[in-house]
Amino acid sequence: MKILVVDDEKDVQMLFEQRFRKEIKSGQVRFVFAFSGEEALSYLNQPVHEVVLILSDINMPGMSGLELLTEIRKKYQVPPPVVMMITAYGDAEIHHSAMNRGADDFITKPIDFGQLKEKLKI
Repeated sequence: MKILVVDDEKDVQMLFEQRFRKEIKSGQVRFVFAFSGEEALSYLNQPVHEVVLILSDINMPGMSGLELLTEIRKKYQVPPPVVMMITAYGDAEIHHSAMNRGADDFITKPIDFGQLKEKLKI
């Protein structure tokens, strides 16, 4: 399973690589990291990207995660990638907005990696 993680905080890459070390080593998951919404769209515009899941932060400079989600749902419908939104805020309005734009799930920071692995069934 190839997962695109979109977050403007660069240390998120090391965190995911540490928490999924066993799954990466066994080949269960592969991660690609984008540090902005624009960078994520650029990656997704490649002819072959194989991403089946996108984990995107909501609050980022430039293109927000919600704007990215809107673009993803407009452009990538077949097959549609699963999109889980990540935020430090448990705000009901943001949650509602993300779900209305087509988010499949919602994760609150700090990320509970055990729970995330359960959701991903790994």
